[in-house]
Amino acid sequence: MARDLSIVIPLHDEAPNLEQLYRELSETLSLFGRDYELVFVDDGSTDATFDLLKNFQADDSRIRVVRFRRNFGQTAAFSAGFAQASGRVIITMDGDLQNDPADIPELMARLDQGYDIVCGWRRKRYDAWLTRRLPSRIANWIISWSTGVHLHDYGCSLKACRAEAVKPLKLYGEMHRFIPVLASEVGVRVDEVVVNHRPRTRGRSKYGLSRTIRVILDLITVKFLISYSTRPLQIFGLLGLLMGGVGFAVTAWLTYVRLFENQSIGQRPLLLFGVLLIFTGVQLGTLGLLAELQVRTYHESQDKPTYVIREILG
Repeated sequence: MARDLSIVIPLHDEAPNLEQLYRELSETLSLFGRDYELVFVDDGSTDATFDLLKNFQADDSRIRVVRFRRNFGQTAAFSAGFAQASGRVIITMDGDLQNDPADIPELMARLDQGYDIVCGWRRKRYDAWLTRRLPSRIANWIISWSTGVHLHDYGCSLKACRAEAVKPLKLYGEMHRFIPVLASEVGVRVDEVVVNHRPRTRGRSKYGLSRTIRVILDLITVKFLISYSTRPLQIFGLLGLLMGGVGFAVTAWLTYVRLFENQSIGQRPLLLFGVLLIFTGVQLGTLGLLAELQVRTYHESQDKPTYVIREILG
């Protein structure tokens, strides 16, 4: 039976925080008055996380526990949580107590105004400035500028999403933070509200500067998926035409120099550069055509439409 809310929480070695997290969630959601379930995903913890979850689940039928065989990462944990969630609305949050469960009613109130995804914005953060806040601010600006989905805080895990907006998403790498962008491809309405952010008091953070690099690489994938997944020739062909055009102009000028000014061009590096640009342009154009064939095979073999219908009248 479908519930009103599913709270999806990935966990990796968060045993010191679990009892307080469960208590705060239970108190907040009981007062909120919505039918709910808690979906905990144990992402390969090596401490007592799973034992605590097993005890919670034995006493509370509203708890579901998914245990991974090893650590697969937060994105995989969210994806597994989405698959197991039965709620009409899915709330995502971290298990380190930095997200405040008391913000859930505010997220739901904004969702009830007609939005499909409501994201938390940690306006006042209690993280290290150099290794966490500065890279996050730069990444948020780049993501907003390149995708057109303008949010202040893509890294905040506290989000409220309608199930139909996120369950179809296929998440890889570090793409859980791009959920609003990926969902925007099918026309969802995205909003943002300021949420409380608390300092980590127990356990160890799993984030660092290295994750920022992986996020930027995933952004390239996301940008391609939302802009060119059904028309790859437009990106590969454009790059091919630009490079081929420059190469043709270079070789044409060198041909003029050789034929009309009688200068030797055989030892000029510019000749090799021009030929390289022409061949690269041809290769990119060919790659674009092959990608077009693959896109059509992908969509037609699965009977996957290139559009999403909101409703039909009449």
